[in-house]
Amino acid sequence: MRHKIAGRKLGRPTGHRRAMLRNLVTDLLRYEKVVTTEARAKEVRGLAEKMITLGKGGSLHSRRQALTFVADTKVVDKIFAELATKYADRPGGYTRLIKLGPRLGDGAAMVKLELVS
Repeated sequence: MRHKIAGRKLGRPTGHRRAMLRNLVTDLLRYEKVVTTEARAKEVRGLAEKMITLGKGGSLHSRRQALTFVADTKVVDKIFAELATKYADRPGGYTRLIKLGPRLGDGAAMVKLELVS
């Protein structure tokens, strides 16, 4: 039974999984949309929304917390300058999942994860 066990393993060891999620969050915040599998997108969604919420905080502590997860300083600058002002009046729900259908190779459910405009 999986009661009270959060998160998906995504078929990867812990270090690989964390690196993959960090890269997906960074790319989502950089390009404002990314195409990936549904399971990965559902994991990335919460992490990306947390980064935007840190950007809305605006403090030095929040910036340092964001830098521990998003390794690119340009993306962190974008979070705190552009995205924080864009979503200032929105209390959450910064992302949207759009289902695209199965992937040709293995039939995995693909989605487009994008920031709400």
